[in-house]
Amino acid sequence: MGTYILGLDAGNTVIKAIIFDTSGRELALAARDGRSCMPKPGHVERDLDELWRNAIAVIGQCIDQAGIDAGDIVAIGCAGHGNGLYALDRDGAPLIGIQSLDTRAIGIVDEWAEQNVGDRTYAHCLQKPWAAQTPTLLAWIKRHAPELFSRIGTVFLCKDFVVNRLTGARSTDTSDMSGCGLLEMPSRRYAQDLLAAYGLGDCMELLPPVLESAEIAGHVTPEVAAQTGLRAGTPVVAGLFDVVASAVGSGVTRTGAASIIAGTWSINQVITDEPIRDPSIFMLSTFDPRRYLAIESSATSAANLEWIVREFFEHSHDGDASPFELCSELVASVDPDGDIPIYHPFLYGSQQNGHARAGFYGVAGWHTRGHMLRALFEGVAFEHKRHVETLCKAGAIFDEVTLSGGGSRSAVWPQIFADVLGVPVTVARSRETGALGAAIAAATGFGLFADYAEGATAMTSAARHYTPNGAIAPVYARRYRLYGEINQAMAPIWQRIAIEQSKQAPQ
Repeated sequence: MGTYILGLDAGNTVIKAIIFDTSGRELALAARDGRSCMPKPGHVERDLDELWRNAIAVIGQCIDQAGIDAGDIVAIGCAGHGNGLYALDRDGAPLIGIQSLDTRAIGIVDEWAEQNVGDRTYAHCLQKPWAAQTPTLLAWIKRHAPELFSRIGTVFLCKDFVVNRLTGARSTDTSDMSGCGLLEMPSRRYAQDLLAAYGLGDCMELLPPVLESAEIAGHVTPEVAAQTGLRAGTPVVAGLFDVVASAVGSGVTRTGAASIIAGTWSINQVITDEPIRDPSIFMLSTFDPRRYLAIESSATSAANLEWIVREFFEHSHDGDASPFELCSELVASVDPDGDIPIYHPFLYGSQQNGHARAGFYGVAGWHTRGHMLRALFEGVAFEHKRHVETLCKAGAIFDEVTLSGGGSRSAVWPQIFADVLGVPVTVARSRETGALGAAIAAATGFGLFADYAEGATAMTSAARHYTPNGAIAPVYARRYRLYGEINQAMAPIWQRIAIEQSKQAPQ
């Protein structure tokens, strides 16, 4: 017999189930990839029934692999990607799942910018609207899909949907709802004036009750127990915004600590005792009942590598190494002080410009796959650096970084991060920091730990450390300046491309 915690991590594509013991050791892991659909340009959605089927499958597989009595799983925590919009209908059935890569609401964001709506929302939630933000998407549905809007019964975030299916509970947590700009700060409550600023003054009833992340939201239902092998009645906590979960799961819990996640999104966050009041900061989320995370993020990170592997490496690779390992080997084969193109990692737009597109610049006939991949690795790190500079200018202070996410698994990318950022970088032991952070929250809510810090001390550790190479710093500084200059020069071109595409789009 033992004491175990189940951590779930529901990202934009993959859902994972991992069973941990109280030292953070992984007993078993199961994952299943979901499908995104793009019914129209800019629309990125998922089938919620498929998401739940995948959740059932990975939980059952994980229990089988662990070879434990499911009754020894004392608590369950779930992390999920933030923003987007996951809705139930008025009968509690799945209605629509919009992912945080969606850009359909760019027009509303542009319109609101002209009307200074962001100033009104910022006064309440310390955030300004952006395209895949939950209230922005809800406003888009209200305006452009009124029949769908009329059917909405509950507006969730991704992990809230999973918790709801596990328990039947209609709940959310402070980290996710503050991270999507729907909580007034610092009171951490819904506010009618905030909803009105988004044009959603009639939507209060659609929002679920807000709990602290480690509070128990409900218990596994008998039906779900029969489907998964879990024990009916197992407590499930409200859960965490996945970027907050990844910070906890990588051991980042003290004020002033920095967490960078190189995953689908570029996440750059620093824990603060007080919310940073600076409109240049992209996002604010609560961390625990007393503290905050200042977050700079965009969909500009390792999703770029996933795309290039899927389209150009996955089906033509025959070696023993995985395509991702091959990419790291090719990057390592290129002299970082050589002639390397510049890459913008804007496959899904940029934080500064929703119309931005990815691109390689300065490509010549002598450049190889290694040069192109090195440019991609650097371009992702450059965009992380831009976010970090914004945090520093706003007053966030830190002197080291803990790196997690898919990018941290590379043999070369963490060193590039250390060299580009100019600070030491530590890679967390666990590769599954989101699920581990959710498990720490669950263990804390169950009473195994007094708080996140105690849980992180018990369940996390560092795996590798990287120090900046001062000799290469001037090279990266020059390329980073060029990266920014090209970004500015391309802005009107991206705008023209967007106009042309709108003319060609089906009406």
